[in-house]
Amino acid sequence: MGAVGLTLGFLTLALFIAALAIGPTGRTALASVPAAHDVAHPAVPAAAVPGAAVAAVSGAADDAPPTRPGGLRPCPVPFAANPTGYASICWSPSSDDTGVAGYDLYRLAPDGFVLAGSTTSTIGGFSGELNRLYTMYVVARDLAGHLSPPSALITVPATLGMTPTSSPTPLPGDHVPPSRPTGLRDACPQDYPGVTFCWQPSTDNVAVTAYDVYRETATAYSRVGTVLPPSLNFAEPGLVVGQRYTYVVVAKDAGGNVSVPSDPLSALAREGLPSGAPCTVTYRATTGGPRLDAELVVRNTGTAPVDGWTLTVDYPAAAAVRLVSGWSANWTQAGAGVAGVNKQWNKVIGVGSQTQVGFTATYGGGAPPSPVSFALNGKTCATG
Repeated sequence: MGAVGLTLGFLTLALFIAALAIGPTGRTALASVPAAHDVAHPAVPAAAVPGAAVAAVSGAADDAPPTRPGGLRPCPVPFAANPTGYASICWSPSSDDTGVAGYDLYRLAPDGFVLAGSTTSTIGGFSGELNRLYTMYVVARDLAGHLSPPSALITVPATLGMTPTSSPTPLPGDHVPPSRPTGLRDACPQDYPGVTFCWQPSTDNVAVTAYDVYRETATAYSRVGTVLPPSLNFAEPGLVVGQRYTYVVVAKDAGGNVSVPSDPLSALAREGLPSGAPCTVTYRATTGGPRLDAELVVRNTGTAPVDGWTLTVDYPAAAAVRLVSGWSANWTQAGAGVAGVNKQWNKVIGVGSQTQVGFTATYGGGAPPSPVSFALNGKTCATG
């Protein structure tokens, strides 16, 4: 290659680098990001979107969201501003009836998916720990503020760019994430009304402390529950019977490390099998600060033994009750309430017999919340 060719090559690389601005951890890499960003009402001019087909139709109504971003793939930047590494992806542009205004990039953190940055291009990323795996998804925005469905999840390592990455000096503390949850299986147990599923346990160099469950919504991946080991079952009531919902499970440890999400599971919301066993629940709770310790006595007042059960305790949504731990049942967060599945030793509740269970939860402050209903295998229980 002659001197002219080398000069053009370096000029092309310089122009590409100039279009990127490596931000601090958790911020977008693109220099075109607006200084102030409102996801619902972005102030991004249509002309700033590279390659977007913007329809300049005066007075035209925009009622449709952009299409789901696709084609996600690793797309490392040619350099990193510091040796901590950089996680970056590219994607195919979305389409919209009036024009795509930009894209929001979300990354998985210990407390859920958080906004990592916004861009008007189809490449984005953020600084991170070198060689660490990061999970992301992308949502497109149009000029009217409509949001697209979320892209598929993608997991990529933080690298130093397009050159091979060397092994960094190990950092102090626990930086090893749990293994990816596997073996997701729908309808276990089958008698619970709503969605139920289970999975195989993850492993960790210290210990897995929790499993977060995320459901794909119209515009995001929302955390809908947290399951504490050794339980490996999740239940969510209040869904549309006969409709399928997509979930992923993420394991995490005490060091704030999160696993790669499980493969997606399409789970069917079911009516639940009738138990034919009326019941009575006696509820007693003690509170201290935002902590609530509940004890429940569940009595079979029906005419047949209950062989296998799920107890749901529903609270007002405004109470913000969140499960911490439990005993004598495998407890999970279930929407605004909690759900407990029997242990093997208390699986059968004979006619006139009872079993005692309990759990610890936090709530949003103010007056201690009271449950609005109890149900055993989907049948509403009396209180007493």
